[in-house]
Amino acid sequence: MKKNTLASDLAYVAVFTALVIVLAFVSIPVGTAGVPIVLQNAAIILAGLVLGGKRGLAVGLLFLFLGLALPVLAGGGTTLRALAGPTVGYIIGYVISPWVAGSIAYRAPRAKGARIGFFILAGFVALLIQYVCGAIGLMVRSGLSLTEATVAQFAFVPVDSAKLVVAIIIAYGVHAAFPDLMGATKRRADRRANN
Repeated sequence: MKKNTLASDLAYVAVFTALVIVLAFVSIPVGTAGVPIVLQNAAIILAGLVLGGKRGLAVGLLFLFLGLALPVLAGGGTTLRALAGPTVGYIIGYVISPWVAGSIAYRAPRAKGARIGFFILAGFVALLIQYVCGAIGLMVRSGLSLTEATVAQFAFVPVDSAKLVVAIIIAYGVHAAFPDLMGATKRRADRRANN
């Protein structure tokens, strides 16, 4: 049974990593900071909301690992190129944010209203983490002050919020359709805690 669980986890991580990579084809340049509007940031949070913290983290890590050799980032970039540019902080946020989103979302109670609230909280905290990491990257790589790096994020807030609402709706729908996706993970955690 453990082998099936591992195989399922690997399959989920692979599918979500592929989704994030496919969304690299959507990239809209904005502003002078060199940071485009992308769908990948919402997809990486969606991975955490749907798969939970550990598997979401695995998606982020696998995505960036593949990016060492392949152009998986928006605009056809590689991880190495991004690490040297102004988007370095966002790339780091791509690893942390799905873990945070999943860790919060998978603590949601079964009650519908509370679960939606947890998903909203999880999604927006994860997005905030991407912004904080992104601002730090802009300060380091573009020489912006804290105020300038923070203000640079404002152009993205409306579009990112809209994308995130869609991701939250999708995640909620997935968990409504497949309640065992979250339940199985919680049961495994409960068993480990009891042993």
